[in-house]
Amino acid sequence: MPGHFPKGMSLAKKTAAANGRVQRVIIENVKPEVEDGGFPVKRIVGETVEVTADIFADGHDRLSAEVLYRPASQAEWVRVAMVPEVNDLWTASFPIASPEDHLYTVRAWPDAFQTWAHDLVKRRAAAQDLSLQFLIGAELVASAAGRARGRDAERLRQDAKSLKQWGDSDPDKAYRLAEDEELLVLMTRYADLQTASTYPRELSVWVDRELAHFGAWYEMFPRSCTDDPARHGTFQDCIARLEYVAGMGFDILYLPPIHPIGTIQRKGKNNSTEPAPDDVGSPWAIGSELGGHTSIHPELGTLEDFKQLLAALKRHGMELAMDIAFQCAPDHPYVKEHREWFQIRPDGSVQFAENPPKKYQDIYPLYFDNEHATELTKELTRVVLYWAEQGVRIFRVDNPHTKPFALWEYLIREVRRQYPDAIFLAEAFTRPKVMYRLAKLGFTQSYSYFAWRNSKWELTQYFTELTQTEAADFFRANLWPNTPDILNEYLQFGGRPAFMIRLCLAATLGSSYGIYGPAFELCENRPVRPGSEEYLDSEKYQIRIWELDRPDSLKDLITRVNLIRKANPALRNHRSLQFHQVDNEQIIAYSKMSEDGTNVLLMVVNLDPHYKQSGWIELPLDYFRLEEHQPYQVHDQITGERYFWQGSRNYVELDPQQIPVHIFRLYRHLKTEQDFDYFL
Repeated sequence: MPGHFPKGMSLAKKTAAANGRVQRVIIENVKPEVEDGGFPVKRIVGETVEVTADIFADGHDRLSAEVLYRPASQAEWVRVAMVPEVNDLWTASFPIASPEDHLYTVRAWPDAFQTWAHDLVKRRAAAQDLSLQFLIGAELVASAAGRARGRDAERLRQDAKSLKQWGDSDPDKAYRLAEDEELLVLMTRYADLQTASTYPRELSVWVDRELAHFGAWYEMFPRSCTDDPARHGTFQDCIARLEYVAGMGFDILYLPPIHPIGTIQRKGKNNSTEPAPDDVGSPWAIGSELGGHTSIHPELGTLEDFKQLLAALKRHGMELAMDIAFQCAPDHPYVKEHREWFQIRPDGSVQFAENPPKKYQDIYPLYFDNEHATELTKELTRVVLYWAEQGVRIFRVDNPHTKPFALWEYLIREVRRQYPDAIFLAEAFTRPKVMYRLAKLGFTQSYSYFAWRNSKWELTQYFTELTQTEAADFFRANLWPNTPDILNEYLQFGGRPAFMIRLCLAATLGSSYGIYGPAFELCENRPVRPGSEEYLDSEKYQIRIWELDRPDSLKDLITRVNLIRKANPALRNHRSLQFHQVDNEQIIAYSKMSEDGTNVLLMVVNLDPHYKQSGWIELPLDYFRLEEHQPYQVHDQITGERYFWQGSRNYVELDPQQIPVHIFRLYRHLKTEQDFDYFL
């Protein structure tokens, strides 16, 4: 039986070592499986793992198959019977009930008892003499009794005796016993596994907490949490602003780097290379004589102030995401103390960051292509562990694709070993295969191409890939309409409606999303120059004063959308995303459904921020379990309006000067007003 072997030996080797018999069953195409089991699939506590495999054998014997799974800390395997579908495809699922990594594999065998019982039905239908067959069945049951224990063994011994006795005296009674469901369960539980085949790999599940999968992020610059451009904002100012941020329903507050900012080659406003004496510099130019990556910029406050911010966030039901940017200002202590960690040019100077023709003289990249990579990797791991010790559990990592994959694989493993609830968000706007590799080796979430997917075709293709392919097993996209580095053309020219559209798309297409505010809710859309995605007067280089109570702010809509997200389990289920036909390329329609099917949301979005658009939407009635001639209701979760629809084809119209989005909750049966829960 599984679970009684040394944990260091794979189950497949145990099976092969158990006997010298031929293993006739073939197990292929097991899913989910990432790169032949080289990387884990990802789930959160409460989710299930749906396992499929192609399982077949020579001959006509009936087969039995099962998924074996266990939490990594336990030795015993839990068995879940697989069900045969079409064309030798078998399926089963198992739950993730504990917050630890899990292992699973597949086992299958020729089932002599099921083969006997199946053939017995055909023999009886042909009016054959079954007396010998009952003796054969009795031997199979008696053999299983020898493998069983306690009451199960006693029951099997009695059934074997009954089959043998009744086979001659009462064939009908023997036949009914052969079909008994309890007997079948016991025969499966104590099956003869000497000819069983076990999939040669034990696959793993990386288990995270829910916030790794579902959450709303809000990014802000702490130094701009002030009402005076001459006064640098502090952590205490951040605490004062938490009521505003938490009031909009965000789960995570993300702050850019909070460390001392370099003074050598400091950048001025709008990325100027000629700073004024009072310019504050870029937070990503980390380090000065005041300290490095484990220090706090003194104008923000002290470590005690930082811990007070963490405590205040907890009181608001939020967490902090800390920016991890492994790069240094020219006056970072590392540059003086560990010059070997940087690339030295032929003239003896340190190589600064470049993306030709762009130059970033205020930043020195770390250098891994020498014999000091191991000590550098350990030091950077120490940095993250230091902040984890202070209470931080969420890390947004700047440009991870410019550092070695091996660094992140080691660092994330070490941090997660000590802090299993740690979450890592990769800011990796890079090639798809690189993004996917970072996700496979440990990053919990990743920024995505969402910011540049604006047309109906682009959105449909991209999110079909993210939710309906193997990528869904390891890549969790975090959708950001804007960042301090990204003000895309759609937002620049679409006005306030464009911000509403992108907000609702981000919040409903994915499970996790974020905005850079207050720039987003105040619809900041001025680029530094035509054709650029950089903001004019960017907070990256200066303190900004934000008028949070402006009447055109999207604060109320954001609050509403976040309430909708939390009230509807369908929006937590990214795998259920389905796109639906609309006869207008400017309107996109898609749905999500909770795992139990009771919560169904239908989103209809006008992608045109300038003009009213209308069209006919086609819904798959079977998928939604709707009747062709039975009316149903769609309840707009934003406005509270209710519509009565019937059939698969229905009319929609959206004006961007009002609300360019419907977030409908679909009710399969007509509801009275008292049936609706309003939280407007």
